[in-house]
Amino acid sequence: MCLGIPMKIVWMDRYRARCEAKGAGREVSLLLLEHEPLAPGDIVMVQLGYAIRKMSEEEAHAAWEIYDEILAAEDAAGAR
Repeated sequence: MCLGIPMKIVWMDRYRARCEAKGAGREVSLLLLEHEPLAPGDIVMVQLGYAIRKMSEEEAHAAWEIYDEILAAEDAAGAR
């Protein structure tokens, strides 16, 4: 299963960006969003190294809440 990860654009040029989330960073392709107005500070959903859509702060926060719950449940199950 692949999950899209909300990441903030830190730096970008036309078709690639450096994005960060929760202290982790990676280079991301912006090719799929070439017609979307993007700028550093914007949040994008990243899947398999590609930004697949622009998202709001609220959407990103909601996604991270769910991911954090999944990780906490996984940690609790592993501690048993």
